[in-house]
Formats: sequence, C-alpha cells, structure tokens
Amino acid sequence: MNRSAEPEKMPTLKRSLKLWHVIVLGLGYLTPLTVFDTYGIVTQETNGHVPTAYLLALAAMLFTAASYGSMVKEFPVAGSAYSYARQTINAHFGFLVGWVSLLDYVFLPIINVLLGTIYLSAAFPNVPSWILGLLLAAVTTGVNLWGIKSTANFNTLLVVFQVLVVGIFAALAIQHLTGTSPTGSAFPITPFYGEGMSFPTLMAGAAILCFSFLGFDAVTTYTEEAINPMKTIPRGIFLVALIGGVIFIIASYFTQLAFPSVAPFQNQDSPSPEMSMILGGDLFHSIFVAGSITAALASGIASHTSASRLLFAMGRENVLPKKWFGKLHPVKGIPVGNVLFIGIVSLSSLFLTLETALAFINFGALTAFTAVNLSVFAHFYIRKKQRSAKDTLKYLISPLIGASFVAFLWANLDSHALTLGIAWTLIGIGYLLFSTKAFRKSPPVIDFEESM
Repeated sequence: MNRSAEPEKMPTLKRSLKLWHVIVLGLGYLTPLTVFDTYGIVTQETNGHVPTAYLLALAAMLFTAASYGSMVKEFPVAGSAYSYARQTINAHFGFLVGWVSLLDYVFLPIINVLLGTIYLSAAFPNVPSWILGLLLAAVTTGVNLWGIKSTANFNTLLVVFQVLVVGIFAALAIQHLTGTSPTGSAFPITPFYGEGMSFPTLMAGAAILCFSFLGFDAVTTYTEEAINPMKTIPRGIFLVALIGGVIFIIASYFTQLAFPSVAPFQNQDSPSPEMSMILGGDLFHSIFVAGSITAALASGIASHTSASRLLFAMGRENVLPKKWFGKLHPVKGIPVGNVLFIGIVSLSSLFLTLETALAFINFGALTAFTAVNLSVFAHFYIRKKQRSAKDTLKYLISPLIGASFVAFLWANLDSHALTLGIAWTLIGIGYLLFSTKAFRKSPPVIDFEESM
C-alpha cells in the first residue's frame, strides 16, 4: 500500500457508546433465545450433549474474538473485517472481504424480519403476513434513525426481557426436574459427559452452534462510536462472546436435563414451543412466544445498525458510491441514507425463504472470520515481525487455531450456501474489475488519526 500519498480526510461517526452499550448491542445481535432455536437439531446430532458442544463452540469463537480484539487496537475504524483485510493484506482483497461480508451484515436484518413475521403471524393469524413484515421493517428502521445511543438504550430493554425468559425457562426446568428426577441427584453431569458421546458428533454439533455466536464480531462496526475504543471494543468483543456462551451453556444444560430426547415431540427439529407449554402451560407459552418476537426485533435492530456502519465505511472510501453510502447526518452523526437503504432491503424478506437467507449469512460470516485471523498473522507476525514467545502465541498460534476451526466450519457448509456465496463473490470480482480499471486503481488511504 502506498503510504506516501497524502491521506484523505474522512468523515467519522460520533463517539457516545460506553462498554455496556456495546455489550447490549452485541448481545442483541447474538440473540440469547437462539439457544432454543437450535436445540432440537443439535441434541439429535450430539446424542444429548448440547452443553458440551456449546463449550467447544465457545472456545473456538474466543480465539477468533481475540483476533478481532487485536485488529481493533491497531485499526480503530468501523469497517470490521473489511477494514482489517484492506489495511493488512491488500486493498482489493479487503474490498472482496467487505463485499462478501455484506452477505452476513445485510441478510441478518432480512432474516430477523422473516423470523419476526413468522412469530407474529402465529400470534395474530388474521393479520396478513406482509403487513407484519412491513411493520417490523419500519420499527427497526425507525429505532436506528433515533441515533446510536438511543438504539442501544432501546435494545437494552429487549435483551433484558430475553434473558428473563431464558431464566424463567431454566427455573421451570429445575422445578420439572425436582418433581420427576428418578435419581438421587436432579443435576447430573450427563449433558456434559455421558454415554453415547463422541468427538466427531460433538464437533458436528459445535459447527452448527458456532452460528449462534454471530454478533460478537459485529461489535467492531461500532468502533468509531465507542468512547475509548482501544479498550471498549476489545473488551466488548470478548464479553459478548463469553456472556452469550455462558447463557447458551446454562440454558442448554437445564433444557437437556428436562428433555434429554426430542423423540416425543411433533417437531423434533424445533421443539421449544412444545417444551414451553409442558413447563409452564399457556401463560409461559405466551411469554416464550413474546420472547421470540422480542429476540427477532432486538437482533434486527442491532444487525441493522451494524450493516449501516459497514456500508458507511465502504462508502467513505468510495468502494461503494460515496455520494450515498459515505455521508453522515449533520446533526445526528449517523449514516441516515444507509439506515434507510437497509430498511428497504429488509423488505425482501417478503419474497425470500429462510433457507436462502441463512445460506448467504453463513458464507459471509465465515469469510469475515477467515479474513480477520489471516489479517492478524499477516500484519503482526509477517509485516511487523513481532515474534517473541508471547507474540508467537498471540499472533501465530491463536489465529491459527481460530482459522483451523473456521476451516472446519467451511468443510461443513452446505452446498446451497457455497453456491450462492460463490456466485455473489464472482459478482463482486466483476464490480471490482470495473471500478478499479482491472486493479490499476486503489481506494483512498484512511487517515487513522482522525478516527481514534
């Protein structure tokens, strides 16, 4: 990269987020109640050892979280994996990482509108689903137009409600266990270690559960809006992954004890509504459904925020049209145009299937994870030659472990996701060839001093 050129002054976002704001936005994106969405599938995959699979998934994600933390300290800007790959490896490679990462960031708001519409349709069957979808898209867009701090405050209420629902579920599961346990101990370790457990099945389950952690990486898109980002964002990344993992492990442990097999349920892949009815009757079932709607709304708001910031970072550097994507509101200091754009795009949920949207997200997320681990190695270990024993552990071994587990996830990605992801990548390569005149032109250099 040519550092001798005069750096272009870039517009930057306003700093107003404290650590707890960042954590709440990350947990909202992560969605604590997602533990119940995957329980049926993973308990079958792991022969009843979902908590152990979550432990493996959490350990793997923390290595990649460490890589994100290292890059945030070096490049405190809002572009996440796109900015890191662009600065450490190659500007054109960075564009492709950002382009493919858009699949994760842009399609998650779509998925949340889709899921929210499904939950709302179950609660209000007489209301046309397209009206409910429009309502959800309007709410997530409207909340994001308030400003980042107001968005974080509103999401706090939604996340707290989700955690309460998880807590009530666990309490009801304990009550269920103490009344039905045939052994002397109502809380055995069998969900973590027991008969029928095998490493291959645990790894297969962990591969599915890793996608429950999508969101800790999105914290990096708030870098330019965080107070003292060099400390706030790395801590936020780690704590979002850790807190989310702890919630998942505890909730899955009690769920596994109360319902060791999903065979008795009509919908074995998604038995949580039936489980909530067994544990708490109609009242808790209604609360659980409300929690599911809240989860979709919270994740939709947080992912909407992150997507608009990634588009801003790419627009600011003119790899997307700067006139639209690189502008900030003069008073609010947020990318209003991008917020509206994501709101419009989220309406595609009215026409897409959940399977297609999930395929796009998985491909985009794994691309970002891979790029960040590679960026740590390329920047610190290769370019800066930081190779002491401590640095080797931090900048070679840790990202290598993170990248290895991501490679395992790539190997387990379904063909539908690969096909759609590769097609999107080829479109990005075509756009890159056109916009850079066959790689002869590079995006402008960021003045990082302006962003810190």
